[in-house]
Amino acid sequence: MSDEGSEDLEDENNKLGEYEGGRNEAGERHGLGKALLPNGDIYQGRYEDGKRHGSGTYRFKNGARYIGHYYQNQKHGQGTFHYPDGSKYEGSWVCDLREGYGVYTYPNGDTYDGEWLNHLRHGQGIYFYKDTGAKYKGTWVNGNMELAGEYIYTNHSYQGNFVNNCPHGHGRYIFDIGCEQNGEYHKPEQDQAEDSLTLDSSPRWSPKAITSLTSLASGN
Repeated sequence: MSDEGSEDLEDENNKLGEYEGGRNEAGERHGLGKALLPNGDIYQGRYEDGKRHGSGTYRFKNGARYIGHYYQNQKHGQGTFHYPDGSKYEGSWVCDLREGYGVYTYPNGDTYDGEWLNHLRHGQGIYFYKDTGAKYKGTWVNGNMELAGEYIYTNHSYQGNFVNNCPHGHGRYIFDIGCEQNGEYHKPEQDQAEDSLTLDSSPRWSPKAITSLTSLASGN
C-alpha cells in the first residue's frame, strides 16, 4: 500500500486553506500550527520556515494518517503510518520512504519485522504468516526473499538459499523429532514435450538421506 498522498499540496498551496498557529517574521508558518488544506487533508504539528518540520500528525481525507517526525516537509525519522486498507507501518523513515528498521502489519494480520530500504523490505527481517503460524527469517533484497534464509513451521524448519521468494539449491529440513533431511530444490525441466509440461513451475524438492541431527548425535 503506497502512502503517497496529497501532503505536497500544502507546500504548493501554502497560502491557501485555513491555518491557525505561529508564524515567523516573514509570515511563514513557524512553530506549532494546524492547517486545513483545500483538498480536505489536515496537518497539526510543528513548522519551520513554512515547512512541516518536527513532530506532527497528517490526516488524509481518505482515512490514512501519519504520526511522527518531519524534516523539511518530508517524513523523516520515527513515525507511524496508518493506511486506508487497515495496514500499518511503525518505524524509521528517510526522505518520505520507509528505510531502516520498521514493523509492517498487513490487512490479513501478517507482519514483517526488519530492515527496509527505498520503501521495500531489504536486509535482515522476519515475516510472520498469521493464518499458518509459520515465519520466514532471513535476507531480503528489494522486497523479495533472497540468499540465506529459514522457514520455521510448527514442528519443523527449512534452512537454505532463496531466489525470488522461492527456495533454491541445497538445503535441509530439520524436524523436532531429532532428524534432518538434506536435499536440493530445483526448477522443473522445461525441455519436455509441449503436451507434458506441468502448469506448476515452482521449485521441486529432491530429498537425500535422512540423518540424525549432528548436535543430537554428538550428545549420545
